[in-house]
Amino acid sequence: MLAQASPWYAHALQRTAAGPAEPLAVPARVEWTTRPGSGPGTEILGPDLRRKRVVELGCGPGHNAACLATRHGVHVIGVDLVGLQIRRARSHYGRLNNLTFVAGHALHYLQASDEQFDAIYSVFGAIGLVAPELLLPAIAQRLKPGCTLAFSVPHPQCGNRRPASDDRPGRDFVTLPDSTRLPIARWDFDAERWDKHLTRAGLRLTSAREFHDARTTPTTLLVSACKL
Repeated sequence: MLAQASPWYAHALQRTAAGPAEPLAVPARVEWTTRPGSGPGTEILGPDLRRKRVVELGCGPGHNAACLATRHGVHVIGVDLVGLQIRRARSHYGRLNNLTFVAGHALHYLQASDEQFDAIYSVFGAIGLVAPELLLPAIAQRLKPGCTLAFSVPHPQCGNRRPASDDRPGRDFVTLPDSTRLPIARWDFDAERWDKHLTRAGLRLTSAREFHDARTTPTTLLVSACKL
C-alpha cells in the first residue's frame, strides 16, 4: 500500500501504460548526473569492483545496475520501492548475470539484511527521499569498513530552491510523463549538512561535487563517503 500511494507508483504506472518494457542493450556507463556522459564513472565506488557485492537504493528501471553487473563484473542488488519499476527492470535486464532486482523500501531492506556490502549507491534514488537520520545509519551497518557510499541528489539550489536551513524535509515535486506534478518530501541538504549526517552515522565524507547543465545552472550534488 505504501508503494501504491506514492507518486513514484503513479510515475511507473504511466511509464508502463505507454508501452511494454522490452529487453534493452546494456548502457555503456553509469550515469550519476542529469547530463549523460558527464561526471565520474564507476571508480567512485572503488578501484576494483569485479566480484564485489553492491546495492543500489532506488534502482528504477535498472540501467546503472545493469552496467555495473555486465561491464564491470559486479554482483548488484537493485532495490526499488515500486514493484512496477522492478518489473520494468527485470523486463529490461532480467536475462543478465550478477544482477538481482528486489521490490521493497530501502530502509526496510537494509534493516532486514545481515549481509555486508562492498559499496552502496543511490542515483536520485532513496537517499534524499528517506529520513537521513534513519537511512544513513542503516547504510553504515551494511557497509564493510573502508568501503564506499556514493549518492546523487538534486542540487539544493536547483530550480531556484535554497538549501535546507534545518534537518526537516522540504517540499518538492515529481513530474509524471503526462506533465502532472505531484508533491513529495525531499531532504535538500548542502554538502556541509550531508557531512554532519554522514558523520553521525559513522561515515566520513570523502567528496562532494557539483554538476551543472549547459547554462551553468546547478543540477546535481554527488556525494561520496567511506565507512569508518
